[in-house]
Amino acid sequence: MRIRSFLSLSCAAFLAVLPPQHAALGETAAEHDARMQWWRDARFGLFIHWGLYAIPAGTWEGTTDHGEWIRTTAHIPLEKYEEFVQQFNPAKFDPGAWVRAAKDAGMKYIVITSKHHDGFCLFDAKQNDYDVMATPFHRDVMKALADECRKQKMRICWYYSIMDWHHPDYLPRRDWETNRSTAGADYARYVRCMKAELKELLENYGDIGVLWFDGEWESTWNRTLGRELYDYVRKLQPSIIINNRVGAGRSGMEGFSDAEQSAGDFGTPEQQIPATGLPGVDWETCMTMNDHWGYNSHDQKWKSPQELIRMLADIASKGGNFLLNIGPTAEGEFPVASLERLKAIGGWMRANGEAIYATQASPFASLPWGRCTRKSIDGGTRLYLHVFDWPKDGRLVVPGVLNEPRQSYLLADLRHTPLQVERREDALEIVLSRHPTDTVNTVVVLDIAGKSDVADPPSITADVPVFVDSLPVRIASKRDSVEVRFTTDGSVPTAMSSLASGAVTVRSSVTVQARCFRDRRPVSGIAQSTFTKVEPLAAMTPLNPLPGMQYAYVLGTWDKLPDFSAIAPARTGTVEVFGNSIKTQPENYGIIFEGLIKVPATGVYRFYAESDDGSRLYIDNRLVVDNDLLHGMTEASGVVALGAGYHPMRVTYFQKSGGDGLKVSWMRNGNPKSEIPAGVLFH
Repeated sequence: MRIRSFLSLSCAAFLAVLPPQHAALGETAAEHDARMQWWRDARFGLFIHWGLYAIPAGTWEGTTDHGEWIRTTAHIPLEKYEEFVQQFNPAKFDPGAWVRAAKDAGMKYIVITSKHHDGFCLFDAKQNDYDVMATPFHRDVMKALADECRKQKMRICWYYSIMDWHHPDYLPRRDWETNRSTAGADYARYVRCMKAELKELLENYGDIGVLWFDGEWESTWNRTLGRELYDYVRKLQPSIIINNRVGAGRSGMEGFSDAEQSAGDFGTPEQQIPATGLPGVDWETCMTMNDHWGYNSHDQKWKSPQELIRMLADIASKGGNFLLNIGPTAEGEFPVASLERLKAIGGWMRANGEAIYATQASPFASLPWGRCTRKSIDGGTRLYLHVFDWPKDGRLVVPGVLNEPRQSYLLADLRHTPLQVERREDALEIVLSRHPTDTVNTVVVLDIAGKSDVADPPSITADVPVFVDSLPVRIASKRDSVEVRFTTDGSVPTAMSSLASGAVTVRSSVTVQARCFRDRRPVSGIAQSTFTKVEPLAAMTPLNPLPGMQYAYVLGTWDKLPDFSAIAPARTGTVEVFGNSIKTQPENYGIIFEGLIKVPATGVYRFYAESDDGSRLYIDNRLVVDNDLLHGMTEASGVVALGAGYHPMRVTYFQKSGGDGLKVSWMRNGNPKSEIPAGVLFH
């Protein structure tokens, strides 16, 4: 999955939050920060997904879109998948070359799959013989890589899957494993075995930097077990760092958990960069270079070196780490395309790594030309300005900086040739050359006096962008030392404009503009938002509404929502609420829901569709929510103004492979978000 775009930056520096499980282990906030420090400084690591799944290389019985999940996505029987054990013989595996490639790319730690969901162990597992020592290779991969990491001064870290498709005591079975009995399976016994394996991984291989859990989302795992496992691991290695997937309750692929409810030291957004980071919480984006984690010989959808370098800067600018994945081949080599990208990133990092390592999040809410990272220096702050889009006139405008400039230069310029800096009201302008030294990301250093004092434009927000009668609009700034002035007549705010204090109620379509002032001088750019008064869609009067929505259940495999009207349904009927409980198989199906929704009062409604994979929601034949394409459990929303009464409603959904689910919710006139209940659905 590709990240859609580079989004706005975090406007807050990192402030550690100490979850309760740390205090339970007697860890103070200072001790927690000390334990996390190397990881926060590192910013950039290598993820490695390697195992038996590298042997089929993504291909099974004519299909070529599989990865590390191939056993379940291709429905491979256990005994058939076990045949790969005798085929695993990666004669070209060179741990020294792997570590050098990561180190030359500027990475500071490696996380490798000691055991993935298929249950196969890449270490000498004493608890079972489903491991690398049972293969012709007969070599402990984890030991070889751990030894080489220490030799080259790289942190070694383990990925470990809580879910296990091989162990006889793990539950639940896959939906399609109808011939694999659960008789005699004991999940508690599996947990004991899992802890014994983790004990081996933490006692036989020296200090481990991170234990990166995964596969925690099935119903057999819960927060209590997660906290117990967190405590167990920390007692084995008190200095280890553990991700949040040790416990249940993360928010889908966004990878965040409620720190008050879940264990773990950092969040794990997957295949995406949070729009504003997560101020106050440690986090790490994990991402593939192409579309698969495990090796797939057919997957040529590679992200460009430019994309990856800019993603690294984007993530660091929001206070996060970047864990970039490679899926080695069955022979034990990194794919050539992966090595090419590591080499390109390494070239940029050798000149600009200072702007990534040990940096804090940007003080700017957004920058039109790129990103910013920062560090504290003696008596001031160093801003690293990552310029993606070079100014055509050679003048880089840095908005809202109220500090006095000290010096500026290009980071890659070893002579630190001074650049001219000029004040323009709330902005500093740096005089550059007409052309960038690096078209991907030129880093401009700007040293300023004191702690960064940045006045971003005010925020102008409302619950929805449209309204029927009136709408409260909030205008505010996070800064205490400024006043916010606003206009609604299209003019630029001045020191004489209306002073913002709380919410402003608008009753007609309007464009609100706002700006921060200090001592009657503008000290920020101008924020602008438009809010539109609309006529609600008229309700209809059905002759005889009956409870529930009609559905059509169809079979097929798609990468995006198809034209369901051209597909004959396998089954039809009615259901009380939205969901996928009517499915007859775990994958490769679609559902079309059609009927009426009874809106209780005239107003603006926000509808939500959360699904794995794609979904869309229509009201009165208008597309309100578009959540199409392949993805994990992801939510999208949209708003529409509706008159009280009945409105035609349609929801389409498809599921291809992997996890599945559908949830449809609404937020009505300021009421809390909730799933749409049965009492308002008719046909």
